[in-house]
Amino acid sequence: MVDDAVLIERYLAHVRFEKRLAERTVTLYSLDLQKLQGYAAQVSVALTQVQNSHIRRWVAQMHGGGRSGRGIALILSGWRGFYVWLGREGLVHSNPVQDVRAPKAGKPLPKALSVDDSVQLARFASDRNDPWLEARDAAIVELLYGSGLRVGELTGLDAVASLAAPGWIDLDAAEAHVLGKGAKRRTVPVGRKALAALTRWLALRDQALPLAAQGTPAPGGTAQAALFIGRNGTRLTAQSIWQRVKRRSQQAGLATPVHPHMLRHSFASHLLQSSSDLRAVQELLGHVSITTTQVYTRLDFQHLAKAYDAAHPRAKIKSSGQK
Repeated sequence: MVDDAVLIERYLAHVRFEKRLAERTVTLYSLDLQKLQGYAAQVSVALTQVQNSHIRRWVAQMHGGGRSGRGIALILSGWRGFYVWLGREGLVHSNPVQDVRAPKAGKPLPKALSVDDSVQLARFASDRNDPWLEARDAAIVELLYGSGLRVGELTGLDAVASLAAPGWIDLDAAEAHVLGKGAKRRTVPVGRKALAALTRWLALRDQALPLAAQGTPAPGGTAQAALFIGRNGTRLTAQSIWQRVKRRSQQAGLATPVHPHMLRHSFASHLLQSSSDLRAVQELLGHVSITTTQVYTRLDFQHLAKAYDAAHPRAKIKSSGQK
């Protein structure tokens, strides 16, 4: 019987010289196979004698030890390739890794700001910024956080309503009419702070437009009708808004760079913390399925757990190690 270490070295030579894989990839394969060899040694089984049940047990051990589903999947991929090669060499009759899959990775929670950080960003103002840009960017942040809009919905807003407009702001009714995913329209309320910010912005907005176009937005959702425009008078892109929101969060002193969707997550999470009305949050966000909205209940639970750990007497006893 060929020694396990020799088999691994032969396989690594195969992937390095015959398959011409990158040296970094070969190094990762080597680490994964050393792990496999270690597991096999623990149960006194040669690599050529490893069974499907062994692989499943080791996957469970890795998962129980905290390794992510993605990390396990990469390891299994390396092991699977090794046993394919052993089969071609006539050293095994079947691949014990063939039908083994890594545990599904848990869906990551959306990243939301704390209430304090959200308010800090929304309240931020700078006398050093260009007043035109300051008014526009403040209105963008207030609308993203205050109404939970997607960045694509925000860029589609026009300053006035029209038949062809993808979306628009109605200041008198304190509403934003947006075109969401799947070309579905919805109406969301615009809060008092956002209305004030939009009013300040609209008073300055036309300064970027040619004189002939000022005060006369063109119909059909053209650049002149766009609610948020750049200095050249054209509609802001999603990428531009991402950059402006990130820059503003850094200026506001937030530790984490903020992106527009983070403000949407914050809107949903904070609203749910206050109201616990999942259906209302679903409607405001424009989610087709309430399952999509339910992820924010997990964020809400995290918020409650942190509050418990910080304030509850029994939590303090536990954290201090007292019996």
